[in-house]
Amino acid sequence: MTIDAHVHYWQFDPVRDAWITEAMTVLRQDYLPQLAKSVFAENAVDACIAVQADQSETETDFLVELAVQNPFIKGLVGWVDLSSDSIEERLAYYSRFPIIKGWRHIVQAEPMDFLQREDFRRGIKALRAYSYTYDVLVYHQQLKPALAFMHAFPDQRFIIDHCAKPAIAKKEIGEWAKYMKEMAQHPDVYCKLSGLLTEAAWNDWTPADFYPYLDTVFDCFGAERLLFGSDWPVMLLSGTYRQWKSLLETYMKNCSDTERQNIFGANAVRCYNL
Repeated sequence: MTIDAHVHYWQFDPVRDAWITEAMTVLRQDYLPQLAKSVFAENAVDACIAVQADQSETETDFLVELAVQNPFIKGLVGWVDLSSDSIEERLAYYSRFPIIKGWRHIVQAEPMDFLQREDFRRGIKALRAYSYTYDVLVYHQQLKPALAFMHAFPDQRFIIDHCAKPAIAKKEIGEWAKYMKEMAQHPDVYCKLSGLLTEAAWNDWTPADFYPYLDTVFDCFGAERLLFGSDWPVMLLSGTYRQWKSLLETYMKNCSDTERQNIFGANAVRCYNL
């Protein structure tokens, strides 16, 4: 089974989705499972994990309902206020929905010291009781505090979204690669091969632009802790689904069948307890 470990769904709302600017014309419409299903069929993808795009419990409830209606959504990463004083109560409530595998906060939009906040860390600590994962969404310049954050929770499973968004368009790699190597020392940290198209120059890239960054994460995490993901539909800002999946398949042409199976599905099953 081929699993896309990072997909978003929304019914476009210009107020709620203010991050989708007028320059992002392709995203200013609804993206729902019916459309995703046709894209997956064209690209030999069997299933997906839905990931929150809005920071509200309404978003989490929306994704739960989509998963009920669409069995190819095998798991979801939702949002809950991890800084809330009532976080234990909210996690207990959501534990009734086994389709929820983990949680995410859009830390890339937060101040540099956000991951040091005691109230947020209290919420992360509470995840362990339910074996929930936590998706780490940061920019490359936030990697130093993110590393310290991960060290504080050695028993927590983390998944780094979008390879921590390296500065591919600027061809910067040194500092990013250093921190990714350190993060990989944490045995329960995984990394998604997703979201990289939009870190390159939009619609003005070549496959070779990504290879140094792919080399780094393959060296750091190996085929046992990397997950194929698309970041659909956000990726459409810079390319097509077929382009991204084909780029990875070409890059991995010398990998074994087992390594390919791990990255394109089996790791997602293990990582998210699908």
